[in-house]
Parts: sequence; structure tokens; C-alpha cells
Amino acid sequence: MELANGAVLGGATVALVTVGSLVPFAAALQFVAAVPMGLLAYRQRVRSMVTATVAGTMVTFVAAGLVPAANVVGIAVVGGIIGVVKRRHGGILAVLGLSVLAGLLGALVSVGMLLLFSRSRQLLFDSIRNTARGVEEIAASYGATESLGRAVADFTERMLDWWWVWIGGGVVVLVVLSGIVSWYVLGSVLDRLTWLPGRDDLLDAPPDDRPVAPLPVTLREATFRYPGARADALSGIDLTVEVGEFVAVVGHNGSGKSTLTRLLAGRAPTYGSVARPGSAGLGLRGGTAMVLQRPESQTLGVLVADDVVWGLPTADAAQVDIDGLLDEVGLGGMGGRETATLSGGQQQRLAVAAALARQPTLLLADEATSMIDPEGRRDLVALLADLPRRHAMAVVLVTHHEADAVAADRVVHLERGRSVDHLPAWPRPVRDARRRPMGDTVLELRDVRHTYNRGTPWEAPALHGVDLTVRKGEALLVVGGNGSGKSTLAWIMAGLITPTAGACELHELTGKHPAHKRIGSVQLAFQHSRLQLQRQTVGEEIEDWGGRGSTAVARALDAVGLDRALASRSIESLSGGQAKRVVLAAIVASRPQVVVLDEPLAGLDPEGRAGVVELLARLRDSGLTLIVISHDVSDMAAVCDRTVHLREGRILETATAPAAVVPVPGVNGGSR
Repeated sequence: MELANGAVLGGATVALVTVGSLVPFAAALQFVAAVPMGLLAYRQRVRSMVTATVAGTMVTFVAAGLVPAANVVGIAVVGGIIGVVKRRHGGILAVLGLSVLAGLLGALVSVGMLLLFSRSRQLLFDSIRNTARGVEEIAASYGATESLGRAVADFTERMLDWWWVWIGGGVVVLVVLSGIVSWYVLGSVLDRLTWLPGRDDLLDAPPDDRPVAPLPVTLREATFRYPGARADALSGIDLTVEVGEFVAVVGHNGSGKSTLTRLLAGRAPTYGSVARPGSAGLGLRGGTAMVLQRPESQTLGVLVADDVVWGLPTADAAQVDIDGLLDEVGLGGMGGRETATLSGGQQQRLAVAAALARQPTLLLADEATSMIDPEGRRDLVALLADLPRRHAMAVVLVTHHEADAVAADRVVHLERGRSVDHLPAWPRPVRDARRRPMGDTVLELRDVRHTYNRGTPWEAPALHGVDLTVRKGEALLVVGGNGSGKSTLAWIMAGLITPTAGACELHELTGKHPAHKRIGSVQLAFQHSRLQLQRQTVGEEIEDWGGRGSTAVARALDAVGLDRALASRSIESLSGGQAKRVVLAAIVASRPQVVVLDEPLAGLDPEGRAGVVELLARLRDSGLTLIVISHDVSDMAAVCDRTVHLREGRILETATAPAAVVPVPGVNGGSR
């Protein structure tokens, strides 16, 4: 966890300093660079910041040179002081004390380096003297300023005679002044970021000094309640997992599935017991490994082979058969590929390979199938089901798809934190009647092509000659598997990416305009809604998008079927379905012409999926133009008028919705 935080935040610092040093008029970015280092010192131990600083300084030196590398050190010192003082609830006196100590240390290093490298010191001093003489000569040529020029030259000579005092004292003063200013500037930024979650508290397992031995694990009346919660998230669970088993845990969002995986991973229950012969050994060799929901959040290596052993000690990494593991998970021959070029299903397979590199006895897959297409989901489930047959291990798959549990040796159903025999059936959405006719063309794509990293060795074509016309008030469904180019198409239509060839134009009263010149007219709802929610409360988020005043916020919440009281709720307290609705409420408040939704059903259980489909039906009937990017054809066809199939960056066919009309359950008079 610390390595990951250090890599990400240290990388951000390196990027900001490098760009600020090399790009004209971008020097202000170096001031911003103190924020990630301050946040790292505030959230993690000091050694994490030191490690990130050393690595960041080396990378910056290679990329930009000595001076930017020295800037990274200075930024890390100041950011580290503010972060540590904030974490320990100190004040300005603590900042002053640490700044003086850091300044004295910096002064000793600076003076010592100049003493050690005498030739470089002499070259520097000669340059300063020549500059002073030049000023003196220029001043002398004007007569009236001759005395001023002579004073500059004399002062320079006296300063160089006592250079160690001036340089040492200057470093101390600079660090102290930087510390004082940063306390009020950077400190206020860190204060605003305190509400952001810094870690997963469920992974704070109590110390267990026993040898690593996670299986067999037995839960007896296991109950867990979050601090401050009024009800148990998990209640009275009895479960035993043995070596060689493939167990599926099925339940809707909020049923307690993820909480159960944390108990299996070593978190202590609030009540009841979890017994195992040794420690859970989360992340340790032979212990417990986890594969999580979002594929890209688990990928840290640049190359596939690097990612398999990322975070392992060097001695352990050297013993891993990387090629063999990649073959086992269906990624044979891909060790040299960049992880950014993998599809979602391939990234999940890579996460499994990285987990197997730890030789786990217990593998927990927490909603690992929810963000990938149906074909990728089937392949991943088959891979997980086969692992206990080939290794001395058990696999627990947590999912809200009943189909994922077909191959399991045992299925545990959870509802509202309790084990049940089966889950209640939830009717699938069926086609809704269109209330108003569609209008003229509002968005047009002609021969759109896009290639990432064009003209470089890493060139990656994504779209090949896409032609598409969208009418006002239409609900269009674009389907395709992972890696088909759906997300690239969504970003181009929203104007966030300019196509490398072809045109994507928005039709307005004033004529046709490129989408990238009309940012905001086409709004994009991300697949991961939480990434778009940047403010602390729901109301602040909607206002930030354009819903000015409490009345506008209330109307936006009404439009997406959310209680107005939710306006004061923290963004962090929202469920996945609520977060998606809040994003749509904010988009509605911004009054766009077109809304593009990238995988709006990803990660939702059947109830949540039906709710989002019903919501989209209401938005379509209000006259809003919808473009839905999804691989969930069966659910989204209930609200969409037309389906476009995308494969390998090309449109294969277009299907018009059938004429038969059946009310959507719970919408327009429909019933469940």
C-alpha cells in the first residue's frame, strides 16, 4: 500500500516538476508539486516519502537535469514538513523548528559540496564576478550610475569572500520562509483533503504473529458493524472454506459481500469468531491474495511482466516463473506488452497472475467480473474455477451475477448481511413506449479514426472509419466487448479527444461545430462515477456543474429520482447506484444537448441495473438525447431506440428497436 501511494504521488511530483522546468510559462506547476508530497507525508510513514523522494529525484535528474532534481528534493522537504506536522496535529512553531533544522542540514550539504568540488566552485564564482563586472561597465557608461555599478562589484567581492556564510544563511532563510508560506497555503489544501478516505479500514487486521496458514478458515456467528453504523453489515455468518474448494458468494449491492471477504482476509469480526490455523497473511507468500473489482486500479507495472512481480521482494521475484503464470491465465507471450494496451478482461487475468505469483493458499476475487464484458466474465470465472484443481488453494468469488456461481462447489447467498437460501427474483426491464418523436440530426461522425501515440513506437489504433448519425431525443446503444473502442468513441463524441482523422460535429442553430470546440454541450458520464464527483457533498457537486441555488439542486435530484434530503449527504456515503444518479443529476443541471453514458450498468446488482434503466427511460422521455456505451445489450435495449455494434474499432451493423411496446416495470404505469 505504501509503495503504491509513493509511486503514484511521487510520480505526480516528478511530472509537475519536469513539465514546470522544461515547458515555458509552466513554472507555476512546481509550486503545485508540493501537494502530492505533502499528502504522502500526511497519510503515510516518513519512510514512504523518503523512498518516493529518492526515486523521484533520480528520475527527474535523468529526464530534466540537475536543477529540477534539486527542486524535487526541496519540494519534498517542504511538503514533508507540512504533512508530518499536520498528521501530528502540530502548529506553526513545529513548522519553524523543523524548517530551521532542514535549513541547517541543507546549508551544510550546499557548503560541503562547494568545498569538495573546488573547481566547480571557482567556475561558479568566476561567472558571478564576470556578471558583476558587466553590470559595473554598463553603469559606468551612463556616468550618473557609475557609483552604483562600483558598489555592486564591491558587494559581490565581499560576498564571495564570505561565500559560505551567504550561501549557508541563504539556504536556511529560504527553507524557513518556504515552510511558513507553505504552512498557510499547502496546509489549507491538506485540510480540505482530510475528508478523502486514505485507506480501507477493513484491511486494518489485528497483529497475528503466527505462521502464515489461512486455510481452513471457519466463521462462527461472524458479525461485523462499521463504526458509527446503526445496523450490522454482516450478521450471524457460519462458513467454512477448505483447500481445493471454489466457493461463490452471491448478493446484491450492500448485502455484505465485500465485508465477508475482509473477514476472510484477516479483519476481526465485531462479534463471533473467525478461526484459522495460522495468520491470514494478506499479501504474503502462501497467504491470502485479493483480486478487486476495477481492473485498472490493480495495475501498477508499465509492462505486463513487471506487473506480475510488482511489490515482491527481489529474491522472491527472481523465483517467479512469469512466462508460466501468464500462460496459465491466458496471457501467454504478452510479458513485453504495455499494461495500458490490455482490455479489461486481460487486466483481470493479469491481476490473477500477480496474485498467483505470491503462491496464495486463499484467493479472494471481490466483484472481479463486474466490470468486464460477458465473454470476458465467462472466461475469468472458468479460470478461477480451475485454479483449486491445479494448486493447493481455495478460491472465493464474490459476485452479484448468479450465472458466475454455476461452476462453484458451494454457493453462499447474502441478503442484508445474512445468509439466505436464495435471493429474491428481480424482473428485468422490458421495452418502454416512446412518448415523443425524435428530431433532426444533433451529432454526426464522418469517417472518424483515432490512433493513440500516433507516430511513436507505441502507436495503437483504436477506431477505423466510424460513420454515425444521432438524432435529437434519440436513445442510441453502442455495444461491443472490452477493447472494441467504445470508450474512445465516447470521449470523441464528448469532445474530450480530437480524432486523428475524420470529423465529429455537433449540429446547433448556428451551424455545425467540432465537438471538441463545444465542451459541455455533450456531457460524458464515466463508467466509474466516483471519479467525476469532486466536491464534498451532493449539493455542492450539483452546484459545481451549473445547478445554482437550492431550488436548482432540488430539481436536479427530482429528475433522477433521488430524495432532496440527499443534497447534504457526503459523497463518500453514496452507494454505487446513488453515485451514478448524482452524476446524472449534475449533468441534467448543466443542461447539455447530448449525454454519453460509458457503461452505466457496470458494477450494479439487478435491482440497481433496473433502477438505472428506468431513470434513463425518464430522461429520454424528457427530450434528452442519450448515447449509451455498454455491453449489456439485454438490459439497455429496453430504453434504446437503436443498437450499433462496434468491434475492433469498426461499426459492424445497426439494429432498430422492435415495434412491440411493453411498459417498463415501475415506469409510465408499468408494474412489477
